[in-house]
Amino acid sequence: MQLSSLPPCAVTHAGKFHADDVFSGALLHILRPGIGITRVFQVPDGFDGLAFDVGWGSFDHHQKGAPVRENGVPYAAFGLLWRAFGAQLLMRGCSAEDAAREAGHFDEVFVQPLDLDDNTGCGSDVASVIGSFNPTWDSSLSADEQYFKAVAFAEVILRNKLEEIWAVCRASGIVREALKQMENRVVVLDRYCPWKGVLAHSEAQFVVYPSQRGGFGAQVVPSGADGEPEIDFPAAWAGKSAEELQKLTGLASIRFCHNGRFLVTCDELNDAVAACRLAQRAGEKKQKG
Repeated sequence: MQLSSLPPCAVTHAGKFHADDVFSGALLHILRPGIGITRVFQVPDGFDGLAFDVGWGSFDHHQKGAPVRENGVPYAAFGLLWRAFGAQLLMRGCSAEDAAREAGHFDEVFVQPLDLDDNTGCGSDVASVIGSFNPTWDSSLSADEQYFKAVAFAEVILRNKLEEIWAVCRASGIVREALKQMENRVVVLDRYCPWKGVLAHSEAQFVVYPSQRGGFGAQVVPSGADGEPEIDFPAAWAGKSAEELQKLTGLASIRFCHNGRFLVTCDELNDAVAACRLAQRAGEKKQKG
């Protein structure tokens, strides 16, 4: 189904609600602003809108033979809607290639845990927060009113997540251009922006960028199938003071090396690049030794 063919009205089940149908409602509000959502116990005869989490249609998951992902995680209504419209929605701020990749990643990290909780009751912090909008057993609050309060809350979360994804997509072009200019497997960015989506599993070993805290950061790039980098900063640098690092490296502006050996900071760009070169040479010596 195309976004342009989304109907102006939808129905979902009445009674107690869960993160599944709440985030489904939030997603539909974003996909088609102004869509009317009604909560029912049974889909009305002749209904010509979109039914989700009820009615055993394309966006319900309660019937026998309901879809299951290749990794074994069963779909719930939110996942079914995201599968149908997620990439199309992301194309509002991403290329088709980036949208497809980011839609899959968002399904994996955000949608699947909610779908799994809805299907198995395994537990989810986000699902628990959404569930707290339900009226308590002795409350006089309307379940329908509380559902739409929960949808408004979920919509804020979802819009924030979408803005994060679109920001990553905007960064992709900048990082790809920098990757083309890479020298000796060190990529230099002229501004900080999200880089892992492009550089992870590329030929890059290090990335250098203006730090949001001032100066410049130099970071190892995850490259292996398990997300581990090919090389780290030397163990002798880990957790040392600025003075110790300057003596060890000969770099006048080096300030910090993380204990995890994945990050170095320097006041000067040339020193940040030089720190990567030193790490490469140390790694070569280790391999030869």
